[in-house]
Amino acid sequence: MSTILYTHPACLEHTNGPMHPERPERLAAILAALQADEFKALERREAPKASLDQIAAMHPRDHVDLILASVPESGFVQLDGDTSMCPASGEAALRAAGGVCAAVDAVFAGEADNAFCAVRPPGHHAEASHAMGFCIFNSVAVAAAHARNAHGLKRVAVMDFDVHHGNGTQHMFEADGDLFYASTHQMPLYPGTGSVQERGVGNICNAPLPPMAGGDHFRDTMTDIILPGLRAFGPELLIVSAGFDAHMADPLAQLNLEADDYAWATRALLAVAADCCEGRLVSSLEGGYDLDALAASASAHVRELMAA
Repeated sequence: MSTILYTHPACLEHTNGPMHPERPERLAAILAALQADEFKALERREAPKASLDQIAAMHPRDHVDLILASVPESGFVQLDGDTSMCPASGEAALRAAGGVCAAVDAVFAGEADNAFCAVRPPGHHAEASHAMGFCIFNSVAVAAAHARNAHGLKRVAVMDFDVHHGNGTQHMFEADGDLFYASTHQMPLYPGTGSVQERGVGNICNAPLPPMAGGDHFRDTMTDIILPGLRAFGPELLIVSAGFDAHMADPLAQLNLEADDYAWATRALLAVAADCCEGRLVSSLEGGYDLDALAASASAHVRELMAA
């Protein structure tokens, strides 16, 4: 199976300021790890900028215009308590969303069977009209809308294994029964959403994990709740919000996953994609804040994408 890696140097230029955990070194660590000989077969492409129309399919156009007009010429602009923009942030956010949209296009054109988008800023906390949680635009939600608008799909699913619940993706999907959002995440933890009672119109599948849960608990939850939910929905495309901050070494949460757990989850999601949507799977980087754990976990994820 062929895998495309989407990234762009602009995603290394975005910064939230000194000492911020969502920092350029995160992406640099992943890209360095993916230079290993075992990843030579990866096709590497530059992530294009998303068009304003693509972004506006999920974010109101006046919000998009306001965000882009707020990009500073120097220094930082604060969007919320933990989300900032520097002069490079506007381009980085457009390329993060554009990379995931381009990956969707490539998969549907038969240019690859799957893709990994090594981009930042992350996106799954971004609400329709509010940047938050290190996120400016919601890249996976924008890509889901693009898949429907550009390729005529009806049913698109997002599976999110970031340790933090993707409140933005859930809220964008919850009233549309043809979009499905599934999430494993630590609870309680930021942003405070993601209970099992939050079901949308039957298209939201939250499976929270308690602090200190490890790989066995995660795998059981995936097997018993998430994977059956995805199969029952029957997506035509599976998008993965690939956050690696449930790793035991991550400083922002208290779950105990290891790189092998991400490899297992990737294989399980690829099996769903093979059964439901001809193998079409697009993955996009979300969180992960210990550099060594992030590099190892992302490598495990990409290794399985390439081996499927």
